[in-house]
Amino acid sequence: MNQLTDGERFIRCVLGQKVDRVPYGVGIGWRTWPATLERWKNETGDGGLTPSQALGYDYRDALPAHEQGIFPQFEPVVIEETDEFIVSRNERGITMRNRRDLGSMPEFLDYPVKTRDDWERLKAERLDPDAPGRIWQDWDAFRERIGRTGEAVLAGVYPHGVFGACRELMGAEELLISFYTEPELVKDMMNHLATLWISIWRRFADEARIDRIHIWEDMSGRQGSLISPRMVNEFMMPCYDRIAAFAKEAGVRVISVDTDGDCRELVPIFIEHGVNMVYPFEVQAGNDIFRYRREYPRLGILGGLDKRALAVGKAAVDREVDRAREMLKNGRYIPCYDHLIPPDVSWEMFKYSSERLREVCFGTVPPAQVPG
Repeated sequence: MNQLTDGERFIRCVLGQKVDRVPYGVGIGWRTWPATLERWKNETGDGGLTPSQALGYDYRDALPAHEQGIFPQFEPVVIEETDEFIVSRNERGITMRNRRDLGSMPEFLDYPVKTRDDWERLKAERLDPDAPGRIWQDWDAFRERIGRTGEAVLAGVYPHGVFGACRELMGAEELLISFYTEPELVKDMMNHLATLWISIWRRFADEARIDRIHIWEDMSGRQGSLISPRMVNEFMMPCYDRIAAFAKEAGVRVISVDTDGDCRELVPIFIEHGVNMVYPFEVQAGNDIFRYRREYPRLGILGGLDKRALAVGKAAVDREVDRAREMLKNGRYIPCYDHLIPPDVSWEMFKYSSERLREVCFGTVPPAQVPG
């Protein structure tokens, strides 16, 4: 078949349609911690190192210029500095303590929503779908760009999901407690945020066809989902149904969800409510992408390769590459590692792994299946 654009190749691969080759270099598993990139720059002597350019990745998604969450944003401020840590409040109103070297997750200290009054004030002042300036995309330039690059048009972006955005506003602990103590508050937050996003996406769809809607949740750990399947269905899925209805109306072909941890409880619920792609399937949390493929043959799967292998050696990397090759036999799979690449991975090993996976992506054409 003729060569596809990078965006069309991605969408068709997820849907199990015929492609010229497998997408290469797309997904969270090709990205790094800031400290990892600094290590690679030191190892290569290339201060401007860009892995995507150095390794020839496919183009990424095209996301229109907008603010999907808090707008106007909070003014970032540094609250305290030591030789090792920086305490600051970011543009989303979250106070956190970060290591200066950015070598680990930050410690989250405070959030903008603690009470119903906080939420009502934030909703009125910073979560208005019609706030002037919320979308600042030059649409003529955007259409020229996607025509030139062939990127898939994306709606939805980190850190926005039905659970995920509420956690960003309240913090995980307070949100989980609020499911019991303030259930109507949680539902109002989720419903208003869904209304905000769909309002923005409708304006996107007036200017360019949307190829994918992305929902960021990060709502599971090694023990499984942070809330029960009953709560997922009661609180979250009405919003997913609204998103799926918009997607059908606008001709959006893929709805994807990003959640870490063991997502076995969540995947069947997501699928039932319109989701057809999930990632990153963290191996250390017990996810087995072969089992997911057997149980959900029509699900687009991205990720599921163990990033820990990159710090072990070439033999461990080769085993992950072999797993990717095997997964591709059944289609609807895009190979990459199961999260951001940590700083214990050398550039030499990451480059070796990328080159091996490139061989697989360019040398394997998965079977065409029934679209879904």
